[in-house]
Order: sequence, then C-alpha cells, then structure tokens
Amino acid sequence: MQQFDKIILLVGLMGSGKTSVGKRLAKKLDLPFVDGDQEIEKAAGLSLIDVLKCFGAEEYRAGEQRVMKRLLQGAPCVLASGGGSFVAEQTRALAKEHAITIWLKADIDVLYHRTAGRKHRPFLKGNDEHLKNKLEKYIKEEYPYYSEADIIVETKEEQVDNTVQRVIDAINTFLKDKN
Repeated sequence: MQQFDKIILLVGLMGSGKTSVGKRLAKKLDLPFVDGDQEIEKAAGLSLIDVLKCFGAEEYRAGEQRVMKRLLQGAPCVLASGGGSFVAEQTRALAKEHAITIWLKADIDVLYHRTAGRKHRPFLKGNDEHLKNKLEKYIKEEYPYYSEADIIVETKEEQVDNTVQRVIDAINTFLKDKN
C-alpha cells in the first residue's frame, strides 16, 4: 500500500459522503480518519447546532477556519471537511500546500435523499420542502470553489465501498499523472 505524505482532504456539500467514504477510505489507506465537524465541536465544547445558536454563522465559519488550519498542518490522514469549509480562501490555499483534495460531487437528488429528515445538519434546519431550495443555493454558491479540488469523484446511489474504490482509483491516477 502506498504511503501518503499529504493529507487526503474530502470536500463537498452535506450529504455528499465525506464521512462515510472517509472512514472506509482511511481504513483502506491505513491512515487515521478525522472528521472536521467533530473537531469543531471538540474545539468549541458545543454541538455544531449550539455553536451556530450561540455565536452565529460568521463566528462558526471563523472557528471552522481555525480548526481547518490546524488540521491541514497536521500529520497525514483522511480528513472529511465541514461542508462549507473549502469556501474559505485560507483553507483552499492550505489544502493546495498540504493535501490532495477530492471533491465528492453529488447531484441534487442524491444530496436531498441523503439529507432529508436529518436533524444534525445545522445549515439545513427547517422543513424538508425547503431543503431542495437550500441545497440548490449551496450548489450554486459552493460548487465553483469545490471545482478547484485536485480530483473530482461523482458520488451516486451505490454501495459506499464502490465509491471508496473509485476514489482510490482516482488518487492513483492523479499521483501517476503527477510523476
């Protein structure tokens, strides 16, 4: 198995599969898995929802940037970023330097199916009828940033292990082309 001297950073919208793919990818690559959202919660001592309620979206994003800066300067791992963290210019710059970035790109129907009814996603609070509109807004606003990733892997309704294998194949192709 190939040794990695960089972080494998998974980016994408909520529901794109960063955590589920990331955990299995880390196991296959024999790397630790780090969940960016959990790291924000640890740093704040609060749930993501409570961070938003107590401090607002602007401070949430500022804290997210501080956590991502620390993580991106750390040891090699598979890092599942928070949904909007890659939008920050500082995070993208650090990722270019310290990580191989992989955008798990999902279409609106996949995202909707995976996020509908989920209560732990603070940026998607509200009833499900507004969910598609929110997701479309995030796609329009954030996909241009995600497109700067080194690798793009379409996620779809399939077994997670199939997506993981496609990510591994894409990493191998990326590294082969780079050398």
